[in-house]
Amino acid sequence: MTATAPRLIAALPSEGRERLLLLGQEVQFPRGTRIFEEGRTAEKFWIVRSGSVTLDVHVPGRRAATVETLGPEELLGWSWLFPPYAWHLGATALSPVRALEFDARKVRELCDEDPVLGRELYFQVAGVVARRLHSARTRLLDLYGPQGSGPQS
Repeated sequence: MTATAPRLIAALPSEGRERLLLLGQEVQFPRGTRIFEEGRTAEKFWIVRSGSVTLDVHVPGRRAATVETLGPEELLGWSWLFPPYAWHLGATALSPVRALEFDARKVRELCDEDPVLGRELYFQVAGVVARRLHSARTRLLDLYGPQGSGPQS
């Protein structure tokens, strides 16, 4: 395990954070690796250490549409936390990726055993989901909304 914890994990209570980190393992994905597929069971999640990953959505009759690109320190996968534990998107390594991988079932069990950790982890993941939904909304407004309908500074 590396000496520094990713931001999402660093925000967790120290004792729970250490227990969570014990469940993580370093993995690598070569460029072009399909990490997960939309609609399949979400059994793992990752925190990207280096490289980048594209998230995409299946579009019937067309190529998958890229929704977002994730980089270092970002959470890859949140569908593991909410039933029915199925991926809402697909993911592919855009470049070589190093990541910290977690077994979702074991992490959910840890959250059940440690409600303080569980609450904070759910809170952190919900924050990631909220930021990504806001970002997707902004991109949609930029693409389809009237000129200048995106967020104003």
